[in-house]
Amino acid sequence: MQGKVAMDALILSCSTGGGHNAAGAALKEELLARGHHVEMIDPYALISRKLAVKIGNTYVKLVQRMPRVFGFVYSIGGLVRKIPGKSPVYYANLRVAGKLEEYLKEHHFDVIFMPHLFPAELVTILRSKGKDIPLTVFIATDYVCIPFTEETNCDYYIVPGEPQIPDFARRRIPKEKLLPFGIPVSRAFDEEIPKETAKRELGLETDKRYFLLTGGSIGAGDIQKAIRILLAYIHKEAPDGRLIVVCGNNKRLYRKLKFLYRDRIILLERTRQMALYMKASEVFISKPGGLSSTEAAVTGIPYIHITPIPGCETYNMRYFSKNGMSAGIRHMRLQLRRALRKLSQDDAAQQMRENQHRNIRIHARRDICDWAEEQISGGI
Repeated sequence: MQGKVAMDALILSCSTGGGHNAAGAALKEELLARGHHVEMIDPYALISRKLAVKIGNTYVKLVQRMPRVFGFVYSIGGLVRKIPGKSPVYYANLRVAGKLEEYLKEHHFDVIFMPHLFPAELVTILRSKGKDIPLTVFIATDYVCIPFTEETNCDYYIVPGEPQIPDFARRRIPKEKLLPFGIPVSRAFDEEIPKETAKRELGLETDKRYFLLTGGSIGAGDIQKAIRILLAYIHKEAPDGRLIVVCGNNKRLYRKLKFLYRDRIILLERTRQMALYMKASEVFISKPGGLSSTEAAVTGIPYIHITPIPGCETYNMRYFSKNGMSAGIRHMRLQLRRALRKLSQDDAAQQMRENQHRNIRIHARRDICDWAEEQISGGI
């Protein structure tokens, strides 16, 4: 902290998917390590904790059980954004904005980071009413400008990289507000740990090859179909392989897989050691969440995208596969084995790792904090 002023930072996020909170937690981790003061809250908890949980659970259950319905809702959002005036999302946040105003009056902050659209709507409402609020920074956690971002009014918008600037600019967000620093991930993902060391730390057999399958933090997607294909591949083509499946907070999926597969897979619910599991594995197979895709790219693990949730994850998969950072497949039965065979070749796996590090801002967490320190120090 020598030569720099300690910041009071507020991180506002919501539990509609784990990526938003994970990005916020990565920033909090870095800011605290630098000696800053940080609070991270769900703004809906200012109304009631029950409301915050209900909003998160509603989203999670919709995506887990009816992903096509979520895709339809997302497409409706794309249509609504073309209509003049504010969206229903904006007006739904009016009551919560009042609570946030009270909170900001009672607590001092130099900067507000928002890795979620809803808090950005809240500060926009306060700003439209002429309220005095700290420096506001929205952090995009997908590789596309999601619906209604354009109706927010933040001081700055951190986007995944230079290629995303035109998309955000098309949505009438001023270019001078766009900062291509990347999506922040925890330092556990950018620490270099040998594969054998990661296996030992996790209690895995060092002479086995591990394939890591997840449905993101919410356990979405056709995980059972993927398991069947992966087990068949391992049986025929990778006899020294083992399959690790992480269910996230999908308890129903965990119970079902535990009953069906028992000792045939390594089955986990939620884990705080995802970075280690990635470093211990040969291939990562998962849906294309913006945060999990970034974590994989920062780690440098060969990546196969499956079962995107219709909407922003479709764009994430398109961007990653187009730039050779993942193998994006739409038909698991026809394409998953083919992708596994290709990535089992050292040159193909190495090329994907190089593409990941060429196209992803692997030090986003640090770059964002460096920039924020300069902003706050310069303003005092």
